[in-house]
Amino acid sequence: MLVQQILQSKANADILTVSPDATISDAAQILAKHRIGTVMVSGDGHSADGILSERDIVRELANSGSPCLEESVSKYMTKKLVTCARNSNVEDVLRQMTEGRFRHMPVLEDDKLIGIITLGDVVKAQLAEVAMEKDALEGMIRGM
Repeated sequence: MLVQQILQSKANADILTVSPDATISDAAQILAKHRIGTVMVSGDGHSADGILSERDIVRELANSGSPCLEESVSKYMTKKLVTCARNSNVEDVLRQMTEGRFRHMPVLEDDKLIGIITLGDVVKAQLAEVAMEKDALEGMIRGM
């Protein structure tokens, strides 16, 4: 299975971005409003400059308190991104996410952000594939 198949199956393929100059408070409001765990950071709305998660925000709140809410997103975002392409193998993506201990992966094409997939998206796709294989095998057994 390829990442493209996951992107096609997602109900909401919108990519929410926030400017690197936005405040942590602004980013937290976007996360809460859309009930998501991560927002992509992009200066132009198309590039992937970084990623900011609710975990990043909580860690900084614990370390420095509420003053961090007025700091810029660029200060706390993850800048070294692990990305994939639409033709990436889902098993490879799952392995990277598991080993890297992260739950969101940007999908790029020609250095342009075209989507974001979550660990939940990948697991759901894998489970669907296993269920189809199971059904096919049961059908073959019954047909004998």
